[in-house]
Amino acid sequence: MSVSYKFERSLLSHEEHEVVRLTHHPAIYEHDADGLKALRVRVRELRSKERTLTRQKQRERRGKAEPRGGSFPGTVDRPLHRKQVFAAALKRVNKELGRIEKLAARTAQMEAAWRALALHRAAQFAPYPPAGDTAHDGMQSLPSRRRQTSVAREKIGRVSQATKIAQATRDSRS
Repeated sequence: MSVSYKFERSLLSHEEHEVVRLTHHPAIYEHDADGLKALRVRVRELRSKERTLTRQKQRERRGKAEPRGGSFPGTVDRPLHRKQVFAAALKRVNKELGRIEKLAARTAQMEAAWRALALHRAAQFAPYPPAGDTAHDGMQSLPSRRRQTSVAREKIGRVSQATKIAQATRDSRS
């Protein structure tokens, strides 16, 4: 269940609202991964506190536990709604952390792919001739700088053989 921003503000104290405000749309993008992890820890603590209080209130209503504490502040009258607010904030933080991690993984994968492509392209070209040749030894043949492509032995003559077979089948029909 989504909760409106005004309703969140009415449920939370000022310090709690500041923590939850940092998980909303424009403010959440200002944090890096470490900042979001610290924020996640803080929101988890708040959610855990509210979960404990919610369970205690439910036990009190059923008559299974004695009431705790003499007087609670006015913000604790609806612990279940407060817990839902913190759970939603935690969900937003986790989603943003996942997005950042996926972006970093995608970037690393792209860099690895570019490196592999560069290695593959470098392997297709012949290296420069060795520098060991000296002058006055007569004419030297220069090695070719064209790409060296190798065709498998079983593919050489494949097309001409296929043409021969096709012609033979046509000749045998008439």
